[in-house]
Amino acid sequence: MFKAFIEPFRQPPPPIDPETLRSGGGRKPKARAKNWSGTLGRIWTYLARRKVKLSMVLLMVFASSALALLGPYMVGMAVDDFIAGEGGSSWTRFLIGLTAVYVLFSFTSWLQNIWMIEIAQETVFRMRYDLFSHLHKLPIPFFGKRQQGEIMSRVTNDIENVSGTLNSSAIQIFSSVLTLLGTFGVMLWLSPLLTLLTFIVVPLMAIGMRWITRRTGPLFKERQRNLGELNGYIEETLSGQRIIKAFSQEERVIRGFEERNTRIRISGFWAQTISGFIPKLMNGLNNLSFAIVAGIGGILAIQGSVTVGVIIIFVEYARQFTRPLNDLANQWNTLLSAIAGAERVFEVLDEDEEAKDEGAAVSLDKVEGAVRFDKVSFGYDEGRNILHDISFEAKPGEMIALVGPTGAGKTTLIQLLSRFYDPTGGTLTVDGRDMTTIRRENLRSHMAFVLQDSFLFQGTIRENIRFGRLDATDEEVEAASRLANAHSFIVRMKDGYDKVLQADGSGISQGQKQLLAIARAILADPSILVLDEATSSIDTVTEIKIQEGLQRLMQGRTSFVIAHRLNTIRQADRILVLKDGHLLEQGSHDALLEQGGFYSELYYSQLRKKAQ
Repeated sequence: MFKAFIEPFRQPPPPIDPETLRSGGGRKPKARAKNWSGTLGRIWTYLARRKVKLSMVLLMVFASSALALLGPYMVGMAVDDFIAGEGGSSWTRFLIGLTAVYVLFSFTSWLQNIWMIEIAQETVFRMRYDLFSHLHKLPIPFFGKRQQGEIMSRVTNDIENVSGTLNSSAIQIFSSVLTLLGTFGVMLWLSPLLTLLTFIVVPLMAIGMRWITRRTGPLFKERQRNLGELNGYIEETLSGQRIIKAFSQEERVIRGFEERNTRIRISGFWAQTISGFIPKLMNGLNNLSFAIVAGIGGILAIQGSVTVGVIIIFVEYARQFTRPLNDLANQWNTLLSAIAGAERVFEVLDEDEEAKDEGAAVSLDKVEGAVRFDKVSFGYDEGRNILHDISFEAKPGEMIALVGPTGAGKTTLIQLLSRFYDPTGGTLTVDGRDMTTIRRENLRSHMAFVLQDSFLFQGTIRENIRFGRLDATDEEVEAASRLANAHSFIVRMKDGYDKVLQADGSGISQGQKQLLAIARAILADPSILVLDEATSSIDTVTEIKIQEGLQRLMQGRTSFVIAHRLNTIRQADRILVLKDGHLLEQGSHDALLEQGGFYSELYYSQLRKKAQ
């Protein structure tokens, strides 16, 4: 029977509808979380999804609160009966009844805790899912302005703070409200005068709580912010261990960690210390209330205004009245930390998503690869352009090389091509269609990228290559690897294609990572190919071997190649020479050399350096 009773509350969360995923987790636009009420209100929107379970929890809280009030009342009435000489067999009934009350109290408390923990975990699951889902809808600039560790801290630490509070504190809040209301009602019924005396300490509690919370709230927010910065610093230094050791900067990095760690220690110390006054304040005022009720109540009992049993009830209720406040005080640190963490989570959820595709945006079944820049300008910051009136046309199947000094705008041009950003001036078309009228996801599905810093995910080599096209067969994966000249080193490794790579492909060389990235691009079979120094991490012998494979890959595809070693792009159909965001020259390798311009200077400068 008991199992059948609690089974409905063990059901898993309802499945996530695909439309909900596309619409951002079903969330409606909300005001940014700037205060406690706004933050708590948004947490409630998550809790409200489990209304049936919450109703059962509230029912159990109501029952346990009523039973908690009934116990002291029964004791007081029993004392009055004993003084009046009405004991006897009624004591047996009293003991049985009191035992039943406290057994039922324990059972209802246990049920409400179990159900609330389940609700809390489901709520945090949804919050974590919404946050992670939203992160993948944010534009690239969002990630460029923040440390990865700081973002990770919001997904892990901040949400975990919310989880801890919902597990331990939420039930205390519900129980405290009902206990306070019930205690006040019964006390007022028994003796309005003693009730007034009990409530003398309440204004003092309110003033003390207000004074403390106004100081601890900002401190807990500061601690969470410092924790996020520390996580970002740790992630950055762990990723850059080779550079740190190569330049012998261990001591400097440790000092940087110590500074950030000290900020957390200081903000955490003051937050915990000041908020730690709350339990001490509550205990002191609780004892004061007890003394007032006992002293004045004793005088009233002598005068016959109240009975001894009523005084006993009031003494216990006085403690019971302040106990919920005391419980809340003991949970205050967790509550403040959770609110600060939730605000940081909602800050990210309130970030504007990547601009939506226009209502008339279409998906292209096939892309020929004709790309045209028409007086395109762009700046990351308003009023400060990086690219200035760039105009050129790439025909289907052409290889376009982008060259120029660092900061010339080569990578920015590629960012526009992939629609990580949109031009601030001019138009960019693909197959004669304005790029803004093509769905981003569809446009990128016709592209493949091999970047200078190859990124591999944790998983097998086969899975990493198949990331380019998830429905590819094992034979197609191996064929792409052969074309990229990666098959030979893969089969020599233990487990071959089933070798599990760790995060970011640790365990294989940088050159091997690059070869796998090229194989992934080959498997994607794109119409437009982007190579950003794709052979920069590969030795000369391997580079020569894969040039033929890259040439086959680029056949029939429009290719954009960013190159610093100019001898690698001599076969390009057209070379675009950029400097300070301006397109200075364009043409074939031989034609640009004949012009004797900036490209010629770059090329012969590299030859001279190589000869030295």
